[in-house]
Amino acid sequence: MTTASLSLISVLCYLCSAGLIAKLSSNSSHSSSARRLSFALISVALIAHAVALQMHIYSEAGLNFGIFNLASLVALCISSLLAVLLIWHPVNSLGVAIYPLAAIFVVVAQWFPSQRLVQDTPIVTQLHIALSIFSYSLLAIAVLQALYLAIAHQRLKSHRPILNFLPPLSTMESLLFQLTAIAFSLLTVSLILGGTAIDDIGEQHLAHKIVFSVLAWVVFAVLLIGRWRYHWRGHRAVKYVCAGFVLLAVGFFGSKIVLELILQRA
Repeated sequence: MTTASLSLISVLCYLCSAGLIAKLSSNSSHSSSARRLSFALISVALIAHAVALQMHIYSEAGLNFGIFNLASLVALCISSLLAVLLIWHPVNSLGVAIYPLAAIFVVVAQWFPSQRLVQDTPIVTQLHIALSIFSYSLLAIAVLQALYLAIAHQRLKSHRPILNFLPPLSTMESLLFQLTAIAFSLLTVSLILGGTAIDDIGEQHLAHKIVFSVLAWVVFAVLLIGRWRYHWRGHRAVKYVCAGFVLLAVGFFGSKIVLELILQRA
């Protein structure tokens, strides 16, 4: 099966699962058959996405971690983590936003190919990359949860009912800090491993990545300390999570955007 066919299957299943999740959530339906169908669609989407992405990344010349392949890999990781979360937490509303976005990144990786070959990567660097992607994916879910939390607070302040598909405020806030804490721990280990793999900051184009990643780490550290020591919550938590994520995104993708899309250096 070609990558185009796999990508098409993945896109259709992502979109259908998002639509079904939205219908189930808005109608407060507890149909077990509909939920099983939704999970089956997500599973097919993830498998097709993973196989197509594997065909995009692996080549005889090395691993192709072009910006669109990397974005698709992050989307796959986010979608997979969300599928696991859906088993234990009532966060169906996240799927309504995340799975259509994952479909977009599948399309971009398939029909707008990018190339940046990586060869002979040390195991420490591989672990650094894996942990970075995993922590970034968890934080992406946390940011969406934070935005939903902000919407819920705003509707309560204006004396309007919370949207039907949103879980209780306590659930959203608890999950937000759980995801942030886990992601922060992984980010810490990732930064330590990344520091040991630095040979030449200028040659490796790492200066801006290091600065923004460390700033993001500081923001998340302040948030978690504030939560533990001063019981921060609500809008303050939303602002810190979003600010940290933006800093990390600039560090994560910034240099790749400049090098690959602007300067066109593979």
